[in-house]
Amino acid sequence: MTDLTGRHLIDGTWTDGGETFTSDPVSGDPMTVCNGGKAQIDAAMKAAEAAFATYGWTSREDRALFLEAIAEEIEARVDQIVEVGMAETGLPEPRLRSVELPRTANQIRLFANHIRDGDYLDRRHDEALPDRQPMPRPDLRMMQRPLGPVGVFGASNFPLAFSTAGGDTAAALAAGCPVVYKGHPGHPGCGELVALAIHAAIEKTGMPKGVFGFVQSNSTEAGEALVTHPLTRAVGFTGSFRGGKALFDLAMSRPEPIPFFGELGAINPVFVLPAAQSARAGDLGTAWAGSLTMGVGQFCTNPGVVILQDDADADSFVEAARSALSDVQAQPMLTAGTAEGYRKGVSSLSSAKGTQAHLDPSAEGRNAAPALFEVAGSDWLADPDLAQEVFGPSGIVVRASDAEQMLDIARNLHGQLTATLQMDEGDTDAARPLVPVLERKAGRVLVNGFPTGVEVAGAMVHGGPFPASTNFGATSVGTLAIRRFLRPVCYQNMPEALLPADLR
Repeated sequence: MTDLTGRHLIDGTWTDGGETFTSDPVSGDPMTVCNGGKAQIDAAMKAAEAAFATYGWTSREDRALFLEAIAEEIEARVDQIVEVGMAETGLPEPRLRSVELPRTANQIRLFANHIRDGDYLDRRHDEALPDRQPMPRPDLRMMQRPLGPVGVFGASNFPLAFSTAGGDTAAALAAGCPVVYKGHPGHPGCGELVALAIHAAIEKTGMPKGVFGFVQSNSTEAGEALVTHPLTRAVGFTGSFRGGKALFDLAMSRPEPIPFFGELGAINPVFVLPAAQSARAGDLGTAWAGSLTMGVGQFCTNPGVVILQDDADADSFVEAARSALSDVQAQPMLTAGTAEGYRKGVSSLSSAKGTQAHLDPSAEGRNAAPALFEVAGSDWLADPDLAQEVFGPSGIVVRASDAEQMLDIARNLHGQLTATLQMDEGDTDAARPLVPVLERKAGRVLVNGFPTGVEVAGAMVHGGPFPASTNFGATSVGTLAIRRFLRPVCYQNMPEALLPADLR
C-alpha cells in the first residue's frame, strides 16, 4: 500500500510547494495536500519544454510502448486507486473498478494502437515538377506534428477517465506532447496514485523526466498560470461553463493566443416523436429516469430535458418518470460545492414561471435527491434560463403543443454535446425536419437509447457547438482527439536527412 503524500511531481521529482489544503472526502480521513501555484506551474512547464526537445521526436513505437506501460502501471494499482477513489468521491466500487479504471487503461491502449497505425499523421507528398510551365513546382511534403507542452485540467466527475491519465493526457502524450496536469482538489489521493503510475512508466521506458508534471492545487492561481504560461501550447479542460469560459477568455487574451479545448457541459435534449410516444411512453419515462440519476446525474451527457407533444401519452411519460425517480434515495455528490450548485439550480427551476414540480428534491449536506419539473413549450421558449444546465439528477419535461413547436424548440437550442431522437418506424417523416437542425446543434445525434455512456472509439465525437465546448471542430473522446494537439507542417525541398522519420 502506497502512502499518499499530497505532493507535486515536477521534472521527475516529488516535491512540496505552496501552502497546503485539506481534502474533503465522503468517508475516511482527509489528507493534507500541497497547494501549488505559479512557481510550481512554471517549474513543471519548463521541464515539459525541455522534455519536448526529445519527446517530440520519439518514434511512434516508443510512444506506444510508453502509453502501454502507463496502462499497465495503473492496473497494477487498481485496489488502492479504487479504495481511495471511493472514499474521496463517493462513487461506488463497480463504477470505479469495472467501468472507469478499465476505460482509462483501454483508451490509453487505443491511442497506442492508433499512433502505431500512423494514419493520423495525414502524410502527403507532392513531388517536384522541375519542368512544369510556366513555373516549376517544388517538392512538398506535409504531416501532422506535435504542438509542444499541453496543460490539462482534471474533471470532478471522472477521477480517472477524464483526469490524471484521462483522455486529454492520453491524446497529448500520443501526439508527442508533454503534459502538465493540474490536479482536481476533489480527488487528490486518486490523482496522486495515477501520477505515480505515469512516473513509474516514465522510468520503465526511459522517457524524459519532464514529459509529465503533476501539480496539486485548490485555488485559481495554478489554473490561471497554466493557461497563461508562455510555454503552454494548448489546454484541455472538462468542467463547468463558468470556470471553463473564464479560462478560455484567458487563453484568448494572451499575447499569443492558444487553443483551449474546453468541454463545458450541456442539457442533452431528448425528443420523443409521436409513434414512439404512443407505443412506449411509460417505458421511456422509466428509462429516462434511470439515465437521469445514473452517477447522481453527474455526467456531462446527462439527458436533462425531454421534449414531447402534449397529450395523454405525455401524462403517462411524466407519471412513469415520477414513480421511478421517487424510488431513488438521496446520494452523495462528488463535492460539497457540486451539491450546493445543484440545490441552487433546482431552486431556480422551482421559481421559474410556468414550471410545475413533481418531486421534493430536498437533501442535506453533500447529498442530492432527484428533481422533476414540467413546463409548456411556450413558457420554455419564453425563458432562456430554463435551458441552463443543472448538474445533477434534475430533469424537466417540455410539453410542445405540436410538431412545429417541437421544431422551434430544437432551433432555439444552444450548442449541445448530444441530441437524442426517441422514435419508432412510423416516426421517420416526423424526424426528417429535426435531423438537420439537431446536426447543427450537437456533436453526437443518436436514435433511441440515452446519451449517458460515451463509447471510446474512432468514430466518437464528444464535443459540440458553443457553449457545449469551446472548439466545435474537436472531440475529447475517441481517436480523433489526438488532432487537437497536432498541427500540419509543410516541408519544401527539405533534404531527406532533415525530414521527420515518418516522412522519409
